[in-house]
Amino acid sequence: MNLDLHNKNAIVCGSTQGIGKCIAIELAKLGAKVTLIARNEDALKAAVQELDGNGHHYLVADFSNPDQLKEKIAGATANKNYNILVNNTGGPAGGPIADATIEAFLNAYNMHLVCNHILAQALVPGMKTEKYGRIINIISTSVKQPLKGLGVSNTTRGAVASWAKTMAGELGEFNITVNNVLPGATNTVRLESIIENKSNKTGQSIDDVSEAMTAQVPMARFAEPEEIANVAAFLASPAASYVNGVSIPVDGGRTTSF
Repeated sequence: MNLDLHNKNAIVCGSTQGIGKCIAIELAKLGAKVTLIARNEDALKAAVQELDGNGHHYLVADFSNPDQLKEKIAGATANKNYNILVNNTGGPAGGPIADATIEAFLNAYNMHLVCNHILAQALVPGMKTEKYGRIINIISTSVKQPLKGLGVSNTTRGAVASWAKTMAGELGEFNITVNNVLPGATNTVRLESIIENKSNKTGQSIDDVSEAMTAQVPMARFAEPEEIANVAAFLASPAASYVNGVSIPVDGGRTTSF
C-alpha cells in the first residue's frame, strides 16, 4: 500500500493542538512538507518543531477573519503548489438551536464553510497542475446524526458536508478527491470543554458525565487524536486514490445510522 507523501506539500488548519496537530505529525512522518495554520504564533512555532523532517512552515491566521486568511493564503500559494488541504476548525459553542443568535450562525459559517472555500479556491489550481489533490475536512458525526445540544454546530457541519460532496463531483476528473472525516468524542480540549459544560448544566460530576458519554460508544472509550489522524493521513495518500466524496465516521461505532 502506497502511503508515501514525499514531494507533497500539505496545509493543515487548527494544527497547534488536538486532532489537527496529530494530522500534521502523521503527514510529516509520511514525507509531506507541512504548513500549519492557526492564530497563535508561539504555539505554531512549537508545533513545527515536533514535525519529522525539514521544510515545514506556518501561517498565522484567525479564521474569524476570512479576509485576513484570504490574504495570507494568497501569499503562500504565489510561488508554491499544495497537494493536500486539511480543513479543521474548532466547533461553535453548544446550546439549543432555538436559542442561537444570528451572529452565532454567521460566525460559524465564516469560520467553517467560508474559510474552507477560501482555502480550496486558493489551492485547487495548484492541485490541478500537480495532477494530485486531497481535500480532507474534519467535521463531526453530526452530519449523519445530529447531536443534542449542538444546534449551530450541527447546522454548520451539515453545510460543509454538502459543500464537500458537491466539490468532490466537480474535481474528481482532475485526480482531486474531497472527503470528510467525522470524529466521535475524542480526547481533546474541545471534549473537555463539552464535558465541563454538561457537568455545570446538569450538576453531575465530570466523571459521571464522561461515563455516560462513553457508555454510548460500543468500544466503551473516547478516541485518541492519533486515531483520527491515521484516517486523515490515509485519505491524503496515494493509497486512497479512488476514495472520493465520502464521510467516514471515526467514532468507535457510536453513530447508529449507516
